[in-house]
Amino acid sequence: MNKPVWIRHASQLATLAGGSSSPVTGARMNELSIIEDGSVWLENGVIERVGTDAELASAYRERAHEAVIIDAAGKLVTPGLIDPHTHLVHAGSRQNEFNMRLNGATYMEIMNSGGGIHATTAATRQATHEQLYAESKRRLDQFLLHGVTTVEAKSGYGLTLEDELKQLEVAKKLDEEHPVDLVSTFMGAHAVPREYKDAPDAFVDLVIEQMIPEVARRKLAVFNDVFCERGVFTPEQSRRILEAGMRHGLLPKIHADEIEPYEGAELAASLGAVSADHLLRASDRGIELMAEAGVIAVLLPGTAFFLMAESANGRKMIDRGVAVALSTDCNPGSSPTVSLPLIMNLGCLKMGMTPAEVLTAATINAAHAIRRAHEIGSIEVGKKADITIFDVPDFMTLQYRYGVNHVDTVIKKGTVVVAGGRLV
Repeated sequence: MNKPVWIRHASQLATLAGGSSSPVTGARMNELSIIEDGSVWLENGVIERVGTDAELASAYRERAHEAVIIDAAGKLVTPGLIDPHTHLVHAGSRQNEFNMRLNGATYMEIMNSGGGIHATTAATRQATHEQLYAESKRRLDQFLLHGVTTVEAKSGYGLTLEDELKQLEVAKKLDEEHPVDLVSTFMGAHAVPREYKDAPDAFVDLVIEQMIPEVARRKLAVFNDVFCERGVFTPEQSRRILEAGMRHGLLPKIHADEIEPYEGAELAASLGAVSADHLLRASDRGIELMAEAGVIAVLLPGTAFFLMAESANGRKMIDRGVAVALSTDCNPGSSPTVSLPLIMNLGCLKMGMTPAEVLTAATINAAHAIRRAHEIGSIEVGKKADITIFDVPDFMTLQYRYGVNHVDTVIKKGTVVVAGGRLV
């Protein structure tokens, strides 16, 4: 059994306490429940006690010699970061498309010419299980080095039953063998494959009648997602796919209103989706309905940044009562990054969010976006001992000094897995 871990003298201990029962909205997103000169005792993989260093020194006076002590003086301690929207498991790279976009090609133009999702689909179909695992593990290691302790991972680069299952099986194996926890999402409706270009409804039928039942039978995913966008899946097709998933116990998520307003936010609200993601072009009515329905907005400012597009209006969504989470959207075409701290920087710089709001969005609200807030996302007694320690004195500096990986230490389930910025 691992020794207890005692984190001491944190300059700021941002606990994010009090948001576990429901997503954090409005002004509450600025409330980080900070303890100065903070201290946390971790034991048996869970958080046992949280308070000031003086309080814990008194409580554990007789046991201090048992613990691995981490001196967090001058540092910021937060819950382990959570990335609620990634396409982690894929093969290949699309660096050639970067230059195409710099020369004016749009995302949909590249995709319709056989690039984009179709290019990654071809590479992923050709890759063996072992190749997919090795490539994805390298990315997951980098997530961990950037302070992320839980990642949502979508399929969607197979677009056949066999290849979708291959992606999800790789994600399952990574979840079992890697320190980072993975939560899987089935996204067979990521694109209409080229072989179904002239028969998109037949592909929708395939997703509904074969893929979803088999994924559910094998218990390979928690969520079901769809790319609701003109030229991909219509709102009507998206509804059919998400309702089919719900009948099989898969919770709905949706890629919504990324390229143009397309009633994706409205659809998410009508279905009671866990989240609607992207939302760069969401309508005011869609935002209002999401707030009423409690749908979380998972915003991806790195994608807009990389595609040289205007970001989603995070400020408007928060002010109108929508719970906002942040994610890298890690994928090979539109956001090839694993740096959730950079995404937090962009939340401030490109979407009008405050430094406190982006930390809330990358911890407790991100946990709600993957239905894990009962066990992660805040530093509270009884939750998993997932902690990130940044080598900055406060949460304001974490956003002020942008584009830098400030992670010093990461603790996963009570075990130190990153120390001094290096994998243990």
